Amino acid sequence: MKVTKRSWVGIAALAATAVAATALAGCSSNTAGEDLSKGSQTLTLWVDTQRAPALKEVAAQFKKDTGVTVKLVVKDFANVDQDFISQVPTGKGPDMIVSPHDKLGAYVKNGVVAPLQLGDKEKDFAKVAIQAVTYDGNVYGLPYSIENVALIRNTALAPTAAKTFDDVLAEGKAAVTAGKAKYPFLLGLDPKQGDPYHMYPLQTSFGSSVFAQKADGSYDASKLTLGDDAGVAFATAVKAWGKAGVLNPNITGDIALDAFTKGQSAYYLTGPWNVPAIKKAGIKYSIDALPSAGGQDAKPFLGVNAFFISSKSKNKVAATKFLVDYLGTDAVQEQLYKVGGRPPALTSAYDAVAKTDADIKSFGDIGLNGVPMPAIPEMASVWADWGGAELQLIKGDGDPATVWNTAVTNIQAKIKG
Repeated sequence: MKVTKRSWVGIAALAATAVAATALAGCSSNTAGEDLSKGSQTLTLWVDTQRAPALKEVAAQFKKDTGVTVKLVVKDFANVDQDFISQVPTGKGPDMIVSPHDKLGAYVKNGVVAPLQLGDKEKDFAKVAIQAVTYDGNVYGLPYSIENVALIRNTALAPTAAKTFDDVLAEGKAAVTAGKAKYPFLLGLDPKQGDPYHMYPLQTSFGSSVFAQKADGSYDASKLTLGDDAGVAFATAVKAWGKAGVLNPNITGDIALDAFTKGQSAYYLTGPWNVPAIKKAGIKYSIDALPSAGGQDAKPFLGVNAFFISSKSKNKVAATKFLVDYLGTDAVQEQLYKVGGRPPALTSAYDAVAKTDADIKSFGDIGLNGVPMPAIPEMASVWADWGGAELQLIKGDGDPATVWNTAVTNIQAKIKG
């Protein structure tokens, strides 16, 4: 990834300026004039190994400005959400945690996170990022990055962007016929579970979604929308793509990446996490929005990473100020981009990064047309049957409408049960 030339030089001045400005104009986190050291004078933040170094300097500045220490505790993030849910009620959990937004529903259901007062700062973040950290009308997180899939095109095999998914397949098949490629299109699948996440932009291009969305972008768990006519139309296309070899259940994520880095396909549907390997392989590429397969916009799922405050924190005032007025700044969000390679959620930081990193701009602009992955607990009842139905159809088994609607019936029963 290219990185912006903007550095941490002057971070102290930036943070101090932000604090002073909010104090004069009415602090966005409603903490102006309060003694932040009331209660515990130490805030604990659970963070992963990648982001911890990027937060050390801002934590030191917060200590200097407020007298409150931010202790960065590095955790293994494989099961950290379960640790958070189990430890917060006992009083042993952290004051704050870094987490993907799709864990929010479980956090709210278990009463372990507190709403976050963003105040005027809310408008400074991408709308889709705020939607992702909103649950039952309340904002709970300070978003800092957005990620999504897009279509990566090998420009040596496909010089120009396709206008439709049919054009993608035609161009990809032409490269195979000419002996220049092995696969017309690559999308990594789990051979046992499929991959509804990567398949979602194809599905939404048929007008099919998983749950209905409310006006604020949050999801209505009472309205499972998979089983409508658009869903059946998508299911029919999935079976056809499987029969044509466009989708292959034996091509895992690792196999797809290896094939693309060897120049064996013109197209690869994936996320920014695989771009470094593609660059290292010397593949000349472009990042495009996935063209529509069903006539409507292909909207990928968005993953938003954010900071959340424990409902049991003894110093929510200080925790709120640290998140909103310190982590919600250009300098910090740009530094988090440097270590994570994801578009910042703060729009001004994103605009600055996008000027120097074409890949981030491409993924970020595509993401603005996406939809947040549902954070509702009911999603736990959806993935297995949803992916299983897609996988069955890719393998050519069963009538599309029957397979799809059977999965929907099973999901509905699990949600009710």
